[in-house]
Amino acid sequence: MKSNNRVYRIALVGLFAALSYVVFTFLQIKITLPGGDATSIHLGNAVVVLGALILGGPLGGLAGAIGMSIGDLFDPVYITLVPKTFVLKLCIGLITGLVAHKLGKINRQTDKKKIFGWALAAAIAGLLFNCVFDPLVGYYYKLWILGKPAAELTLAWNIASTSINAVLSTVVSVAVYLVLRPALAKAGIMKKSGATSSPHDKNPTAQEKRAAARCPLFKVLQHPSQKKESNAKNQKSTPQEFCCVSNKIKWNPCF
Repeated sequence: MKSNNRVYRIALVGLFAALSYVVFTFLQIKITLPGGDATSIHLGNAVVVLGALILGGPLGGLAGAIGMSIGDLFDPVYITLVPKTFVLKLCIGLITGLVAHKLGKINRQTDKKKIFGWALAAAIAGLLFNCVFDPLVGYYYKLWILGKPAAELTLAWNIASTSINAVLSTVVSVAVYLVLRPALAKAGIMKKSGATSSPHDKNPTAQEKRAAARCPLFKVLQHPSQKKESNAKNQKSTPQEFCCVSNKIKWNPCF
């Protein structure tokens, strides 16, 4: 099950990476600046925040960092900024996840006002970091590493565009999260206790336990946590309709 869970988490990271790439690349308004530079209005950061709220900071930040870095990689204007993009987007996810999951325990909250409050606080924290450090790091990155004197001319534009992006991304990410949260929680995709859970990774119901306890293969294949409960019941068991097929209890017809 560990390998299955790992594959499941990788798939979710890939999904959010692809989403951030598409949103950033195809839903942006690019503004050309002096010196051949450019800035843009986009919602790529909203996907990073949304990923951190749903998957947790590390996975959500990594997905956004990968997706938006790929977007920069295929853009002649932004290709030199790939390292900066990767680090900053990863940090957005980490900060958002820290506030939402470590401080707010947002997945354990049931009160809608608290869920909204912590989601909003997490999004603001992550994007406020980006508002400060994206223009600042970009300025020194261009000036020291790339040697662009035009960095001073583009700084004001970068601050303005980053601020606009932060406001838009906060509104969109929180709104989408609140809409998707019930369905994602029901599907088991929400981050729980530091790990993303699979929809099949759940405890069996009482009815399923009774069905499995009557299965001839149950003693060999049952989940360890159910062994003690089933030992007494198995003594009076009869040929059954269900059997356990993995270390997590699943139900298929017995042979």
